[in-house]
Amino acid sequence: MKIVVSSDNSRKLDSSVSHHFGRCPFFTVVDVDDNKITNVESVENPFFNGHSPGQVPAFIKELDADVMLAGGMGRRAISIFENYGILCSTGAAGTVRSAVNSYTAGSLAAALPCRESVEHAHDGYEHEPAERLREEAAALLEKLDEIIVKLPDKKG
Repeated sequence: MKIVVSSDNSRKLDSSVSHHFGRCPFFTVVDVDDNKITNVESVENPFFNGHSPGQVPAFIKELDADVMLAGGMGRRAISIFENYGILCSTGAAGTVRSAVNSYTAGSLAAALPCRESVEHAHDGYEHEPAERLREEAAALLEKLDEIIVKLPDKKG
């Protein structure tokens, strides 16, 4: 199985998962056989500076992906991936290694459109860099809140 993960850098399994697959600078391509990682490579996103609907999913299809993991994804992209027969999972966070392990363990949910896609329907499709950073910061804060709630209470 070939799993592609949206990545913020090119450190392969140690790369951090990018919040939004279409705006990530890299994709980490991970081959998995019998739940064991057999090969890893980092690929630059040729559409990092901007893309039209469908360009990034078509690129991921060219990588022979079976699965696409990302922090978030728009509903249009999810639909295009489904048409290509590529499974999507959103909510990935942390390192690529942890995201792949979560996926193979069955703990990553099926893809749900990101808040931006639901609220704005991607009318402008691409946004200014500052707006992208605000969106990603908000998503990271939400994830941090989820993690803090799960931490044991240090009072006892």
